[in-house]
Amino acid sequence: MEKKPPNQKGENWLALIAFIIICNLAGAIGAIFTFDAIPTWYASLAKPSFSPPNWAFGPVWTALYIMMGIAAYLAWKQGKKADFALKIFSVQLILNVLWSILFFGFHSPALGLACIALLWLSIAWCIKLFCKLDKRAAYLLLPYILWVSFASLLNLAIWMLN
Repeated sequence: MEKKPPNQKGENWLALIAFIIICNLAGAIGAIFTFDAIPTWYASLAKPSFSPPNWAFGPVWTALYIMMGIAAYLAWKQGKKADFALKIFSVQLILNVLWSILFFGFHSPALGLACIALLWLSIAWCIKLFCKLDKRAAYLLLPYILWVSFASLLNLAIWMLN
């Protein structure tokens, strides 16, 4: 049996699964505020022509949460030097949930817009920090920031139209 290098944690499947579950739990918490609002409040809003169908959001977010969990795991494998990056990752995850609460729960595109701007900045910061730890972790967050960029534009358009 081959020994793993002493300065790396090796593959820890339980940790990987835990990171993926944590990210998906954030999505589930956000969904609590989203599901009831979609057929009622959200359906009543004027939306831009580029607004995707409602069914598209679930699969996209699920894939993004999985990639986020893998990215956090890859950063975590770097040990203590990843502590600050993982704190920023936690901040962006909290802002991700908060956006759903503000936009869908409070029915406030304006508060959602302010929150998503902070979310975007925290993701960008996280990508920069993750890049120093493991470039793969940073690359895994690129689809996330692209989707949040699109969601920001959609949020802005909904705020302007309503």
